[in-house]
Amino acid sequence: MSELERLRKRINGIDASIVRLINARLSLARRIGIIKSRTQDDVYAPSRERAVIENVLNANAGPISDQELADIYSGIIHACRAQQRLLSIAYFGPEGTYTHGAALKVFGARNRLVPYGTIGDVFRAVEGRQAEYGVVPVENTTEGIVTHTLDMFLECDLYICSELNMRIEHRLLSRARSLAAVRTVYSHPQPLAQCRQYLRTHLPGAHIVETASTAEAARLAAAERGAAAIASAVAARIHGLHCLAENIEDHERNFTRFLVIGTRMAERSGTDKTSILFMVKDRIGILHDALSSFKKYRINLTKIESRPSKTRPWEYVFYTDLLGHIADKRVRMAIEVLKDHCVFYKFLGSYPSAR
Repeated sequence: MSELERLRKRINGIDASIVRLINARLSLARRIGIIKSRTQDDVYAPSRERAVIENVLNANAGPISDQELADIYSGIIHACRAQQRLLSIAYFGPEGTYTHGAALKVFGARNRLVPYGTIGDVFRAVEGRQAEYGVVPVENTTEGIVTHTLDMFLECDLYICSELNMRIEHRLLSRARSLAAVRTVYSHPQPLAQCRQYLRTHLPGAHIVETASTAEAARLAAAERGAAAIASAVAARIHGLHCLAENIEDHERNFTRFLVIGTRMAERSGTDKTSILFMVKDRIGILHDALSSFKKYRINLTKIESRPSKTRPWEYVFYTDLLGHIADKRVRMAIEVLKDHCVFYKFLGSYPSAR
């Protein structure tokens, strides 16, 4: 037996052991699912899943990278969760959008993933119990906040259960085999804005057409000769398109933050974020006074965004993210002081912060 054959034989033995251990893990997950069904605990437990990933990464001595290991274990977690119960997930669609990709990344492909035409429809589906969880975009590192998502928190009583920061990798997709054959490029306004330099350099004469979604752009590109779409790898698979170019975004660090929304608050993970909405009273210096409580209790604010209240002209609601869990004493105390300065306050959830 050659050295190559001996090494392959050892790999086969390791693979057999890995399969046995994965199946043993799934059996334990199924038993946990039975217990959860008795206690009516959620199948989706982001704080526990976060702890599993962190424990695995802490044990990693290489040569596998942390990201590769996390991706592998995410798949194992999806399989274990499916042993307990399949979930109904609403997402801002249609199929093939980046939000669809985010839903797949969080929940896996075995669950019932249902696309909805608007972000508002996703919120209403979860609030009306037509879906157990929803996945919506909330901000992008280059194009900023998704205002419709923030506004829906004013209308619906739902919690943020978890968040995902996903690298957005734009691809130029087409039935054509070369850039020279592309005469029209379809995409949603945000990807078009994020790929301005690429389009200007490589397709200066192409007709640029905005669409309602990247998935719609891919559908049009699949149906039209000489057309291309800026869309995702998922859209390419769904519509059978060739990838003429990948990673065509102007800025390499192009991330979108997605939120998972539901009817129950997530448990404490130890590395959490809290989101709130509030409106302050009308007097000079009130916003400064309201926010000073976070400095006093050493709470780090990671975002504050103003939105029109839609009740009276020139009144604003502030969406704020802060580090910590509502169960933390310092967080509770800071928020209690804040509320003394408010005419409106709403807690949106405490949840594991994205890695």
